Amino acid sequence: MPENGRMSVPIPPVPLDVQHRASLRDHNTFGLPAVARTLVHLKSEADVRRVVDHPDYGLAPKFILGGGSNVVLTHDLDAVVLKVEIKGRRLLREDADAWIVEAGAGESWHDIVAWTLENGWPGLENMALIPGLMGASPVQNIGAYGVELKDRFESLDAVDLVTGRSVTLGAAECQFGYRDSVFKQTGFGGLAGKSVITRVRLRLPKPWQPVRGYLDIERKLAETGQHEPDAKTVFDWICAIRRAKLPDPAVIGNAGSFFKNPVVTPEQCRDIIGRDPEIVHYLMPDGSIKLAAGWLIDACGWKGKSVGRAGVYDKQALVLVNRGGASGAEVVTLARAIQESVYGRFGIRLEPEPIIV
Repeated sequence: MPENGRMSVPIPPVPLDVQHRASLRDHNTFGLPAVARTLVHLKSEADVRRVVDHPDYGLAPKFILGGGSNVVLTHDLDAVVLKVEIKGRRLLREDADAWIVEAGAGESWHDIVAWTLENGWPGLENMALIPGLMGASPVQNIGAYGVELKDRFESLDAVDLVTGRSVTLGAAECQFGYRDSVFKQTGFGGLAGKSVITRVRLRLPKPWQPVRGYLDIERKLAETGQHEPDAKTVFDWICAIRRAKLPDPAVIGNAGSFFKNPVVTPEQCRDIIGRDPEIVHYLMPDGSIKLAAGWLIDACGWKGKSVGRAGVYDKQALVLVNRGGASGAEVVTLARAIQESVYGRFGIRLEPEPIIV
């Protein structure tokens, strides 16, 4: 018995936040109809372990859902849907050459970009307004306007959905590629659906240098006459550029850029330029050429067109939208029709960015 004479009372375990037959329409930015048989809201790393140890959920198939900005739902989900809602943000440390920041996987990516700038830690401004949560950023190796997540990545924490063990992974273990990582890979060694990312750490380098090699940014430089913009100015420019091109998911359902920009050899690019001199293209550090998928789609006449209630955004052909009441099947049908058109004209196969479920 304790010295104070009182018996200790065991603390009851914290129950999981679970919904049954839960609509996922509000949990995907396309606004597509789907129902999860079981939806578990993960508020902490401990919640992930509770799922692993659960007598019903532990061995059941699982589907990891963040902000729903990179998914096309085509049917109801029998798997246990794990909704990642882990919060928290902090400056972990400041070194002579970088700031290291850490955020929970359930934090809004754009909010983290704004928060770092407000605190004087620049480096993420080119990726402003990318939809989704922090935990999805390494999965997709998100990127925009010359900067990718891998360029600012330090490490992440994840929980294994079989063992419940926590692991910390660096850049090498994440196997980052263009809109790709080990968390999207299903083969041997892949971690797709096998781990839940709980926290992500980013390295924001000193001294800060603007990344300004994209045409839209060069136009802003010319328009404003500001040839040495600070990070907040670049942030404001990127927000303005994206808002002019991309629809707000709160107003019209979409998943942002639907297709990856294809990468081709210089020989392939020269062949296409010979037929279509105006094609938008960018030289990559390895000598390959990245083509603008939106330009290819627009050249095939898809901008503003629809298949059923799914359509191509009239201001940016790279974005597919829900015009109201669209199903996942309609989005997929539209995407496949676009792929066939682009392949027929240019001999290039476009690859979707979102996960189609």
